[in-house]
Amino acid sequence: MADTINWCPDLSSAEGPKYLALMRALREAIRSGELAEGAQLPTVRELAWQMKVTPGTVARAYSLATQEGLLAATVGRGTFVASRAPRLGPTQALYIERDPAADRGRVDLRAPILPDVGQNAAIADALREISLDPANDWVDYPRQSGEVPLREAICDWISDRVLGPFGADDIVLTHGGQNAINLVFLCCLRGDRPVVLTEELAYPGFRHAAKLARAEVVAVEIDNEGIRPEALEAACRRHGAQVLCLTPEAQNPTTGRMSPERRAAIVEISRRHDLQIIEDDCYSVNSSNWPSLRAMAPERAWYVGSLSKTVSAGLRFGYMIAPQGMGHAGRLTAQHSFFALARPIEAMVLHLLTSGEAARLHGLVQADLDERLQLAVNELGAFDLAWSPGVRFGFLRLPSGWRSSTFVSHAEGAGVLLRSADEYALVHGRAPNAVRIAFAGNVALDQYHKALRRLAKLLTEPPEDLMV
Repeated sequence: MADTINWCPDLSSAEGPKYLALMRALREAIRSGELAEGAQLPTVRELAWQMKVTPGTVARAYSLATQEGLLAATVGRGTFVASRAPRLGPTQALYIERDPAADRGRVDLRAPILPDVGQNAAIADALREISLDPANDWVDYPRQSGEVPLREAICDWISDRVLGPFGADDIVLTHGGQNAINLVFLCCLRGDRPVVLTEELAYPGFRHAAKLARAEVVAVEIDNEGIRPEALEAACRRHGAQVLCLTPEAQNPTTGRMSPERRAAIVEISRRHDLQIIEDDCYSVNSSNWPSLRAMAPERAWYVGSLSKTVSAGLRFGYMIAPQGMGHAGRLTAQHSFFALARPIEAMVLHLLTSGEAARLHGLVQADLDERLQLAVNELGAFDLAWSPGVRFGFLRLPSGWRSSTFVSHAEGAGVLLRSADEYALVHGRAPNAVRIAFAGNVALDQYHKALRRLAKLLTEPPEDLMV
């Protein structure tokens, strides 16, 4: 293993967010040869201590450099200057592993994790029930023909939404929402370098999945309703894209909701340019009386959902409604990817849905969210906080005197972990001066309330030196 180099750039005169300045310093040092191929960089915490910045600043810079192909991170070994030879496989992790020891004493509002409202007991009971059923066969390979009852149960589960005509034959079962997105790309993308369009601020899983499919990701300008039709039209003409990724009900991270009129405009453009649409509805947990993109464009919209934000993320269970006539193709793509859902997962989720346990847990999760959302509005409502009923995060645009990177840094110093808006933008994209606040259900309610009060206090006390 290579020895860790002693590298600590001087960013005292750098302008803008520290993580971007560190990213630029890394790029320049690698291109100049100061950092040689294969050199092992200091750990995140070691470099943060030397530079007198937060670990989050260094982690963000390392992540961007890895995404650009300048660095290579290996779990258990460290971070290295990337080889100039082409690498196989992904170069960036989908998520950063949490370090409970490092985060001890801090309130983590980065991820909208569900509260424990009895999921563990319900899942344990379901496992016991299915283990006693002699009809269950845990030995032979699972087959999609056995998934029909679960696909029918999913049709009932999402019957409170306006999705247009669909049935069990249109449903594809997946290992979570991210897996569903991957499958759509596998099914739809063609050519050597296909183009995928996303909102300029978007769920990072879209770009991870697109890169895994060797696609180029292009960001499209958004407003408070999501993608702007004029910007989408221009992007289609310029790039000849094949797939459009959207979150119309609960835009991540802004919480914006796309109006029916805007949806109709997006559908018209998608038809004109023959775009397939991924409609990600994983974050919206309330019923909706507005027509979905799947209802408006049943011939091209792939509706993606999961139980991760409503019942349990640990199940890794998701589903998608394929466009009309594409259900068989979607299931074949899933079959070629993972054969079929593991039978214990299939049987367990079916039990949770048909017994009513999933609906009961969903109601308890929603009640917890309602309470946390109300606390957030009470403490931060005087500021520019965007939120939406049923969505487990808010989007806070910062007042004058704050930059998002600086606010995240000061919040961490006050014991609260947040996500900056620029984490949802492409490397060279633009992001507003804002942060996303998760209404995290795994945080004790009193600690959560105290964290909100600390944030409110910070918002009224911007630092004199914005370069901190």
